[in-house]
This record gives sequence, structure tokens and C-alpha cells, in this order.
Amino acid sequence: MSIVIGGMIGLGKTSVADLLKGHFQHKGIESKVFYESVDDNPILPLYYELTPEELDAKRIPFLLQLFFLNKRFKTVKDCINWENPIYTIQDRSIYEDWYFAYVNKNLGRISELEFKIYEDLVDNMLEELNELPKKAPDLMVYLKGSFETVIDRIMSRGRSFEINPELKEYYFEVWKGYDEWVTNHYNASEVLIIDMDHTDVVQNPQDAKRVCLEVEEKLNDILFISKAHIG
Repeated sequence: MSIVIGGMIGLGKTSVADLLKGHFQHKGIESKVFYESVDDNPILPLYYELTPEELDAKRIPFLLQLFFLNKRFKTVKDCINWENPIYTIQDRSIYEDWYFAYVNKNLGRISELEFKIYEDLVDNMLEELNELPKKAPDLMVYLKGSFETVIDRIMSRGRSFEINPELKEYYFEVWKGYDEWVTNHYNASEVLIIDMDHTDVVQNPQDAKRVCLEVEEKLNDILFISKAHIG
């Protein structure tokens, strides 16, 4: 089965992905995590550090969205072709990339023409994936949190290119529409919402255990429904 971990920047997608991998392995279930490209991303620091004028001149937001889209497309194909694990876990999904591009378009960081090119490319990629088995995830684990929690978590993990105070407006623009997009526009899979305002899977073992059980129960429900349809 395929799981994607979605949610706002800083809320702990990688930590939850690692947690689930450890949980499944402890139960003897092989799994693999496909991480988001951050440390090996040459464009991401520029996106956060350059002035608006420099971003516009170099078209960095558009390049960044293309970079992520390409990496995410490869990840989906890798998940499909991976033969050993029973579970694959993706750190953010290809579907969320569109939302980030949409926000950047609304902010004027991506032009209408660039967004049209981006959407055409997404449509072509998803059309190709539609020809492959199991192209969509079985479950999105969506990490939901208040804006205060988002900012606290971003600051606490200490990535230098993320903690510029001027980025707060950008984070807010992404955050304010994320829940609505997941609720009303994302339809690729079932969704399990985890309230990160009251969840800390790193510091609180009880929270970690609860999240693993909630994910496992949701996956079991999905499997039951799938078998019922087949039967």
C-alpha cells in the first residue's frame, strides 16, 4: 500500500514518515520512505533567501516548482516499481505540488503563462501515471495545525534559509488555504487528519503510538472496503 504524508511546511512530515516506517518494521512489515528533496535541492535556498526582485528576475519560483514536480514524478514511479516493501511512504505528494504552484501564482511569483505551462505538464504526467497500476496513494496522512504551531515548528528545526522573518507572510499564504484544498479539492485517496497542535511524535511516545494506531486502523478500513468491492 502507498501512503503520502501531506501538510504545511514544518509540521513534521519527515518525522511521521520515519515513525511509520519504524512501526511497520517492528511488526515485520517491510516499508520504504521516499523523502522530499530538500538538502540536495540547489534551488530551495535561493527561493527563501533572494529578494523579491531577484526572485522575479531569475524566475526562481517557477524553477523550484518544476524541480519538485520532476522529483515527485520520479518518486511516484519508484513507488510503483518498488517490489519489496509492502508499504511505500512518500514525504509529500505530487498532488500538493500543484497547490504550492497555485499559491505562488496568486502571490505573483509565478506568471499566468508559467502556471499554464506548469498545469499542462502536470496533466501530461498524471495522464501517463493513469496508465500504470497503483499510481494513486491509498492514504494521505494530512498534518493539520494552527499557524502558530507551524511557525514554532519551523523555527525549532533551525534551517537557516527558512527562518527569515520576512517569510512569515509567505508561510501564512500557504497555510491559510491548505485545509480547504485538502477538504474540497484533493480526491486522489482517503485522508486521515492528524491534529499537530496536540501531537508531538518526536517528544511524546504516547502521541507517536497513537498516530501509528490511527494510520494502521485507517489502512485496515481501506483494505476491508477494497476487498468488499472485489468480492
